[in-house]
Amino acid sequence: FEMPTSKRTKQISLTKVTKQGRKRKEAVVETILECLDNYSHVYVYSMDNMRTGIVKELRQQFAQDRFVMGKQTVMAIGVGRNPEEEPRDNLHKLSTHLTGSAGLLFSNRPQKEVTSFFKSFSEDEFATSGNLANADYVVPLGPLAFQHTMADPLRKLGMPVMLKNGTLMCEQNFQVCKKGKPLTPEQAQILKLMDVKMGTVKLDLKCVWTAGSYSLLK
Repeated sequence: FEMPTSKRTKQISLTKVTKQGRKRKEAVVETILECLDNYSHVYVYSMDNMRTGIVKELRQQFAQDRFVMGKQTVMAIGVGRNPEEEPRDNLHKLSTHLTGSAGLLFSNRPQKEVTSFFKSFSEDEFATSGNLANADYVVPLGPLAFQHTMADPLRKLGMPVMLKNGTLMCEQNFQVCKKGKPLTPEQAQILKLMDVKMGTVKLDLKCVWTAGSYSLLK
């Protein structure tokens, strides 16, 4: 396999930032340029409900590959924001997909292997504020599996709790959330305390570039 030669000949200007900030930006751009020399495929992916633990797990599974994460505007400079800036033919087309939680994956694996993994990847995770509840959840009347010191924190979250003979009790059936409704910060915190995972981490491959060719992956 022969990598396409670089077409970038001029220095791309980074916006006015602090010296330290400029170094970080330049490091991301340099990483992208270095990866282009070592990997045949470049993917743009996004991750719903991104979590540090999931990212670490992915990096372990893709140990021979390279995930690049950073500010989308900086990554866009690395792949080129237009044909004049791009270091490889058609690579700038990736930049339009670098929004939200998007990142870059550089890989030499067969494309079918990568797309199959991303399509099947799904992990349960604690939901955060704003996520939609995927089920009704009720804390039943009766004793709770918490220390008595949790009484005040739970009350502050809106739960009707009381201490009875040193045992923390829920005073009534308490509906934490309703299916399909956005979770408040308090609801999300209660679900986490109850070890109820209503969030799902999913990966979405948006597009791929290889050997000068760009393709959507929808």
